[in-house]
Amino acid sequence: MGGDAGGALIRRADLADIDHLVAFRAQMMREMGEDVDADPSWRDDAAAWFARRMKDPAAFAAFVAELPGAGVVGCAVGTIDDHAPSPRNRSGQRGEIANVVTAPDFRGRGLARACTRALLTWFADATTATTVRLAATADGEALYRSLGFAEPRDLILQLRVVR
Repeated sequence: MGGDAGGALIRRADLADIDHLVAFRAQMMREMGEDVDADPSWRDDAAAWFARRMKDPAAFAAFVAELPGAGVVGCAVGTIDDHAPSPRNRSGQRGEIANVVTAPDFRGRGLARACTRALLTWFADATTATTVRLAATADGEALYRSLGFAEPRDLILQLRVVR
């Protein structure tokens, strides 16, 4: 799957893109207030995670925006999680989007939208997921709502496990 957004090639990421995906994850987390440099060894864990997940193209996809002369400048990452089947979700598959990031100098060109659309097409065409979730930042909320995302009908709560 490929496409073009403002001169950018939108393509599925491969093993050669792992360093970009890790860097974009660090950028996103830094912008969300996380200290990504206190212990940089997490980047090795993230790189290994991306490499493992790429071995299962039915449960993982990442799309990157690549501009001539600039290289990879944005991405969107999606995973499939297995849950017990239900009447609303017979396969039990649920999609999750993370790491929708564009390098600061290239924002406002529709690259995040193009990568996210490519990812949504993958969910629709290559998986049986009936729901796709994401955690939106204030900066990304308008984009996601324009693509059809809304609050879930169920109350979603989470608990952070203290170790």
